Amino acid sequence: MTGPVVVPYGPHADQFLELTLPPGAGPAPVVVVLHGGFWRAAYGVELARPLAADLAGAGWAAVAVEYRRVGAGGGWPATLEDVAAALDALPGLPDAGRLDLSGVTVVGHSAGGHLAAWAAGRGRLPAGAPGAGPRVPVTAAVLQAGVLDLQRAARRWLGGRAVQAFLGGGPRRRAGRYALADPVRLLPTGADLLCVHGTGDDVVPPEQSQRYAAAATAAGDRVEVRTVPGGHRELVDPAGEAWALVRDWLERRRDGRGGRTTLEP
Repeated sequence: MTGPVVVPYGPHADQFLELTLPPGAGPAPVVVVLHGGFWRAAYGVELARPLAADLAGAGWAAVAVEYRRVGAGGGWPATLEDVAAALDALPGLPDAGRLDLSGVTVVGHSAGGHLAAWAAGRGRLPAGAPGAGPRVPVTAAVLQAGVLDLQRAARRWLGGRAVQAFLGGGPRRRAGRYALADPVRLLPTGADLLCVHGTGDDVVPPEQSQRYAAAATAAGDRVEVRTVPGGHRELVDPAGEAWALVRDWLERRRDGRGGRTTLEP
């Protein structure tokens, strides 16, 4: 395993990604890890590093992404533009020959789950919208306790009005922004989707995964929903049960064993 190699994708100090390559010389499947933290500057890429390291050790080319966040130049539309730019930068990386870009997986926790689901749905954005016209196809997304229905999250004041801070207002005042940023309104994605949520999560309620999965299934996407014991942060423990579940799902896809499509009640 080599790396991580830090590569800027823009001029801002928070516009960079960290690429960690697995052992070997051939092209490796790519997983992009998007950290959470309710889109706020208090939380950074350090939350993504343990998962990226674990993935690289298991044979993936892992990309941990930093992006501009609320309070440090982020929010609408900068945060979305950064995630799009980081993904679109993958073909130009110095080690791009080691990356199998025929199908990229995005993994995200909490607000990172929102960004991962949004990245999977970018192809549905109208021309001129932030993030429209993706260069790299996202073929799978793992959404860990994701904030996936922004309008409902805003109305429930999740994260102390974190959605309002991210988008500059509530659903009525910023209806156009919600339409372009809300994953539940960018379906179907065409990607394979895994939603993982803790049954005791009191930060982002499990209904966020359930509502998104129901809408994605109705739109024709292949979705698996798995609930696990515990709360919000346990999902990003690389030694935990929830991450083992994610690893198994990723390995089944990588090894061509597929994955069942289920929607838990």
